[in-house]
Amino acid sequence: MYPHIDSREHPMISGLYQGQDGDARLELRIDVDGLRPTGRVSGDVFSVAGSTTAYVGSFVVNSVAVRAEGDEARIEGRGVFTFDAPVRDVSVTISHGTGRAVVAGRSYPVSYDSPYFRSVLLEQDSVTGAEPFTAYNTGALPCPPGTAARDLGVVEAFAEAGVRLTVARPGVIPVDGSGADLAWDDAELHHAMTQQFSGFGDAVAWRVWLLVASRHVGGYRGIMFDYNDAHQRQGSAVFYDAIKGDSPQAQRAQLRTYVHELGHAFNLLHSWQKNLATPPQPLGPSGGFGDLSWMNYVQNYRPGGEIGYWSAFPFQFTDPELVHLRHGFYRDVAMGANAFGTGAAEITPFEQPVEDRSGLRLEVRAKEAFGFGEPVVVELKLSGTGEARTTHSHLHPDTEFTQICVTRPDGRTLLYRPMMRHCVDSSNEVRLDEGNPAMYRSAYIGHGRDGHYFQQPGEYHVRGQYIAADGSRIVSPSCLVRVRYPVTGDDHRVAELMLGEEQGKLFSLLGSDSPSLRAGNEALDELVDRYGGHPLAVYARLVKGLNAEREFKTLTAGKRLRIRPPDPKRGIEQLTAVAREASIDNITLNLVMRRLARAEARQGDLGRAGTVLDEMVSRFAAKGINPIVMGQIRRQAELTKAALSAEA
Repeated sequence: MYPHIDSREHPMISGLYQGQDGDARLELRIDVDGLRPTGRVSGDVFSVAGSTTAYVGSFVVNSVAVRAEGDEARIEGRGVFTFDAPVRDVSVTISHGTGRAVVAGRSYPVSYDSPYFRSVLLEQDSVTGAEPFTAYNTGALPCPPGTAARDLGVVEAFAEAGVRLTVARPGVIPVDGSGADLAWDDAELHHAMTQQFSGFGDAVAWRVWLLVASRHVGGYRGIMFDYNDAHQRQGSAVFYDAIKGDSPQAQRAQLRTYVHELGHAFNLLHSWQKNLATPPQPLGPSGGFGDLSWMNYVQNYRPGGEIGYWSAFPFQFTDPELVHLRHGFYRDVAMGANAFGTGAAEITPFEQPVEDRSGLRLEVRAKEAFGFGEPVVVELKLSGTGEARTTHSHLHPDTEFTQICVTRPDGRTLLYRPMMRHCVDSSNEVRLDEGNPAMYRSAYIGHGRDGHYFQQPGEYHVRGQYIAADGSRIVSPSCLVRVRYPVTGDDHRVAELMLGEEQGKLFSLLGSDSPSLRAGNEALDELVDRYGGHPLAVYARLVKGLNAEREFKTLTAGKRLRIRPPDPKRGIEQLTAVAREASIDNITLNLVMRRLARAEARQGDLGRAGTVLDEMVSRFAAKGINPIVMGQIRRQAELTKAALSAEA
């Protein structure tokens, strides 16, 4: 028995094989020799009826016995199946590119098809002025000993993992208009994919869209933004302004960003999150931060940070990631199939560590009770417990370093998975000390990739987990969230208008012009028009006001970028009503008043904009906010005034 075929005596046999027996078709992957063999055999079974083909199931043999006799190789092992298989033993016999495979008791004649285990169509578009990355020579900067210097692009990086990327003819998207702000937000990206990606649809397919845009409003390098709907992982974006440059350092960073974001489309999680997958995967060294992987963050690598990472990174996926790319079950890898990270969101609630010397404390806070259908917003507070501590500022759950779990009234615990998750390839350090004892974030957790999380009245328990810069996992105490029962008929009707799937997406995106969300916008319009005096109408006005106050980018069918200008008058009308309400949380109120001031400035009234910001400071002072936070709010108001004056 041999762990792999000795290519000095026998021709290589690894790759993709195809075969059919009657109405059953088999795609067989043999991985026992060649580049980085994993010692596995896997495959997907499809049923063929006339001119249609349907997926049946997948299998993998994780431990194989290989015998080579003359020109023939025989591979055997016990498989793990996604479907009921009467026989779980798998055997394959190959000679000169043809042979026979016996899977689930059925015999298939097979023949060699490709050296690649999987093939994916990559459709890439770029906005005018955003130059797509081509290749980086890995020998241009010092690299680990024994790592071959080569020209490596995105296609080559995946080819080395056994995946063929076929790049469709790149498209260039011109910009209509001049002086436009080309910073993209999440709603615009989601809309661009639904309108522009020719392969987008509610179907499973080996295809993915990559947009090379100018910049993101949050300053991110890249994002795999398609996390919602039944068919996910079809769209990614990279942001040229954050990664551009001709230096070897810039080219190297661009390569990593492109491969990283596309890796998410193949359902690869960040290195420190693999324990949240279904089934859970073991974390690598240092809680995953020690992985030498495309999917780790350079600045978070342990030990050594960015310098340590690049001095040891061999420009390849880790062994477990390689197994996933080559042999993961079809629906766990193919775009548009199982949701990102998990096939189901149910998890075990976060538990407090047995020992915690991190010097950090995480709290999740919520108001006393929420109306049925009201967007559930929680406040996250990270503070020090003694001596000064330095950590990163990524406290919001859409940045992957903070997770939220929700235990429902029926006892099930779900992992909150935001509609948009951002790859934060930079780390802003925050020092928590006497002068800055805590940082705060507000997070809307009412809706995410799994729909609405608070769909029934009752008591929910919410916990947070923050992964600190050193890898420590800080778990909050449980926060009780009460959702009240509706009392009046209007309460019932308003809840129905709030709890639609499209409305949840609009709350996540803070509004959108996308035609795909038209029904959700119409429901919120009806809520404001018919039930404008109801307490929950403030949230519809919030979404409408924030969306009206900003511009909105649209990609046309002719691949042109058009920009709907802001509507400050409508924004002022809605946001003024929101600012008067006492029900919204402090952090949301802060956002609303700053955006209201911007709308006033865009109307040409800088004086009124300054008055709004002064009123914001007075409102928070009247709430008895602690002096340190009040100092931050005052500085924020002055910086906003300066920015609006400069913009005017």
